[in-house]
Amino acid sequence: MPHTTVPTRDELVDAAAKLVPLLRERALWIDEHRRLPSDVIEAIEAAGLFRMQVPAQYGGYESDARTHIDVLAEVARGNSSVAFCLSVYASLGWMAGLWPDEALDEVFTDPQVRISGTTAPTGTVRPTRGGYVLNGSWGFNSGVLHSQWKVTVARPEGVDGATGPLFCLVPVSELKIKDDWHTTGLRGSGSVTTLAEDLFVPAHRVITGADFYQSGGKSRVNGTKAAYRVPVLVTTTAVQIGQLIGAAKYALASFLERLPGRPMTYTDYPSQREAPLTHLQVGEAALLIEDAETRAHRFADLIAAKTGRDEPWTSDERVGSRVQIGWIAQQCKKAVDIIAQASGGSSVHQDVPITRIQRDLHAVTLHAMITPGVNVELYGRSLCGLEPNTAYL
Repeated sequence: MPHTTVPTRDELVDAAAKLVPLLRERALWIDEHRRLPSDVIEAIEAAGLFRMQVPAQYGGYESDARTHIDVLAEVARGNSSVAFCLSVYASLGWMAGLWPDEALDEVFTDPQVRISGTTAPTGTVRPTRGGYVLNGSWGFNSGVLHSQWKVTVARPEGVDGATGPLFCLVPVSELKIKDDWHTTGLRGSGSVTTLAEDLFVPAHRVITGADFYQSGGKSRVNGTKAAYRVPVLVTTTAVQIGQLIGAAKYALASFLERLPGRPMTYTDYPSQREAPLTHLQVGEAALLIEDAETRAHRFADLIAAKTGRDEPWTSDERVGSRVQIGWIAQQCKKAVDIIAQASGGSSVHQDVPITRIQRDLHAVTLHAMITPGVNVELYGRSLCGLEPNTAYL
């Protein structure tokens, strides 16, 4: 069993902060080429950030929710596409820990392994001797261009007793890539489509939806850990939050850096810095970001407390986790929109970060699990005493 000295939260946050200059320097390349450059991947690997949600028995850190939030916030201060990919690798790295140990021994041979994937069952899987045959097409595979493994979900055909989708771990090298990621936001995430054609998947690399969402997985080793009994969508919600806060912080900081000496055109103000309107805009944006970060940390503290006591999560608590990311997304997006409105016509130039941050954050908030309106509606429904209208809790 590998022995790994696990960095503290402060050490990991500091390592992420040191990446910010490189990520900002490479921002235009990232957007133009619609993927992450090799030097960024190498820098993240050297910083140890790919290990954050690798199981400890394979040399990983099993970092807690607060660490993920603060680290991803730092990465997003450099570039949102990088932060989004890193959040995917962390989320899917944790998810992969739910598979049987035989599969984990294959996947985690490299403690810096990168795992991508989606949980939409847009393919089919049928049984065959020793395993299953997978066919289909899956879109929105963020970070897959730099991944070694992928979580792929498919509808079962002819599988005895199957009542829901099956979750398959497959090598990315065995999938076909369709380069169709031409977008206005998160351009550098490289969220291309993957395809499988009669791909054989051994039985030990396939688990059921119940194994994935409800039972804590099939790993004997990870099954003894309280962290792997936290619901999947609670864990992944926490991992995704930090990038929203970091993007909003980057927007505000970049605005304040450009502020000195900038006039307000067609007004009597020689400097935008002196205008009361600017003070109101900056104050409101800052408070929205502060509130979002406070909420995120409170959510992380709840996860830590419940994990420490190894407590089960109630339906209301699961609904509450969904609303955290929805409300935080809404706060951060509103803050960035305010800053973008205050940034003036010169902000449309490519070398000014605000419009890119705004496009990227808008794209993040369109994610089906993050969309503010859907999550707030779910929360309100719960408060009205109705059962959740979704199984994704």
